[in-house]
Amino acid sequence: MASNVRSPAVAGLFYPLDKQQLKHEVHHLLANAIDANCKPKALIVPHAGYQYSGPVAASAYACLDSIRAVIQRVVLLGPAHRLAVQGLALPGVEVFDTPLGSVELDQNLVNKIAHLPQIVISREAHDLEHSLEVQLPFLQSVLGKFTLLPLAVGFTSAEAVADVLARVWGGDETLIIVSSDLSHYLPYSIAQRMDQETMQSIIQLQKLVEHDRACGSIAINGLIVAAQQHHLTPHVLDLRNSGDTAGSHERVVGYAAVAFD
Repeated sequence: MASNVRSPAVAGLFYPLDKQQLKHEVHHLLANAIDANCKPKALIVPHAGYQYSGPVAASAYACLDSIRAVIQRVVLLGPAHRLAVQGLALPGVEVFDTPLGSVELDQNLVNKIAHLPQIVISREAHDLEHSLEVQLPFLQSVLGKFTLLPLAVGFTSAEAVADVLARVWGGDETLIIVSSDLSHYLPYSIAQRMDQETMQSIIQLQKLVEHDRACGSIAINGLIVAAQQHHLTPHVLDLRNSGDTAGSHERVVGYAAVAFD
């Protein structure tokens, strides 16, 4: 495999490896998604296996149908689960592959931020990271041709994330996505209460203080700062957990779809 290509790491685990099966599953999830009739500038989307968080993720991606022809590039931020990263990591590749095809990185956006002190290049941070990868088949299914700026977010500040977003914000042609799940492995009723509190904070554009509220809390907080600067309004599209989709109620993971417009 060419060294400038990031190959899929969780195809066959988090989502189907077979191209036709993957197309069918994503189409089914989108067809059954809640129709929110919004035109988002930014989204918060979960990143678990499709059987668990796919229905919630689809609620976010269904919003893009009316603006699919306008979106040309996607800025995608997700937490670095596999490797401790200081700052935000670019992957140092030119292409991300999925079973549905290839997505080219946006070199213009890369060049706009590569010099920033909070930006690092780490192929290793991306090689096994699922939080970004699982979003791509949805994007490939909903959008036309688009370029990608993938960032694995490690230890940094909300302000450092917001600074990066400001430099790549663009206009209607640029979509911002933050990949994050919510509470992890709590009993169903406790998770519901905690996740509802988390959503209230986000709706009020208040940064999340407790990082166990969302694994992507740093990127979410950066988006909240950016939303304040750009006068965006968040709307909760869907809020569920794995106990609602495909798991037991004993230890659940929370999922939300939020649109900012």
